[in-house]
Amino acid sequence: MQEKRLLERLRAIELNPSWRGMTTPESATPSVLNHLAKILNTRQGSVPIAPDFGIPDFTGLLSGADQNAWAEVEEAIAEVITKYEPRLIKVQVRHKLMDDTAFVVAFKLSAAIRVEERESPVVFEAVLNADGRIEVME
Repeated sequence: MQEKRLLERLRAIELNPSWRGMTTPESATPSVLNHLAKILNTRQGSVPIAPDFGIPDFTGLLSGADQNAWAEVEEAIAEVITKYEPRLIKVQVRHKLMDDTAFVVAFKLSAAIRVEERESPVVFEAVLNADGRIEVME
């Protein structure tokens, strides 16, 4: 597997025909972050070619916000990341309590990036912003 997605590799070659790319897990991180943001900001059912791409609508599930509901959300997010971001393995998602802000929803994403049989552990944070978009960061 490459550290960049296919279209990213084609753009890089177009900009620099001699580019052949680096193939380390660390060099894949920006591409993985970008792709995770796309996955997490897409609602399931909005991509005709892959109806299960993205995350389900959790608003009804989280209206009670009990611990079982958070476990279901964590599992759903981990499953879609595992399926649609193959460079990440051993994906774990945990709801993260934000003591200083009562209205912020955040998750800790732990995984390993695998590129050409090499692995490197990573931890990302996904935060739901006030505008409804999820920001993913290291």
